[in-house]
Amino acid sequence: MDRLNLNKNLSIYLSQLQKRWSIARIALILLLSILIIVGAAPGYLKGGNWSWLDIPPTANIKQIRGILSTGLTLDDWQIIDKQQLQIGGHKWLGQIIKQEDSKPILLLLKPQTYYRNKPEVEWMDIKGLERWKTDSYTQINFTSDRDQNSLPTTARFFRAWTQKQTFAVVQWYSFPQGGHYAPSNWFWRDLLAQLRGKRVSWVAVCLRIPIKPLGEFKDAQPFAQSLAKQVQARLQKVAINNS
Repeated sequence: MDRLNLNKNLSIYLSQLQKRWSIARIALILLLSILIIVGAAPGYLKGGNWSWLDIPPTANIKQIRGILSTGLTLDDWQIIDKQQLQIGGHKWLGQIIKQEDSKPILLLLKPQTYYRNKPEVEWMDIKGLERWKTDSYTQINFTSDRDQNSLPTTARFFRAWTQKQTFAVVQWYSFPQGGHYAPSNWFWRDLLAQLRGKRVSWVAVCLRIPIKPLGEFKDAQPFAQSLAKQVQARLQKVAINNS
């Protein structure tokens, strides 16, 4: 008798589970259909073509691409060296910047160079180049001002070391409306922008700041956060302000 009840309860449970999966699947299909229709319909009504057959161009792409040659100047920082680098088969700009009382800091920039480019494995490429070990991953948050709006950026902050030196590292993708270290954050921003016939441009940023091997890692955070905020504000002003 107990066995019959168990089989009956299991059958009911599986039936309910299957029903829930079916509802979730239908909801997902409807959501994707709405996104496609909303994004495609305006372009079709205007020109008779489905806009989703191609991705809208990225505004100001030439100015963003120009970072590879012009670099990025920061107030009160001197550029000691600047050159293009091949990292993971892609072009980056490497800048050594310095203040009077600071050790040289490496600023790596990878701007979007083609409207179909998207953030993917930038942080893995850098780790492969540096061959460093890492730990103490956390997030730092800061804001930059644009058109009287305060734009939030979430960067990832961690410690990295080789046999010779230890660093505090800050990484994020810079967007016109803030920034984030996760490629998925750009994906959703860009998807929503495409529904309006626009795009979200990006620049990958990595700061490598030398620190003492046995020093307190968190002591470097205020300085790293301040410098990252300055870099983000400068990027939004001279590179991605009109995109």
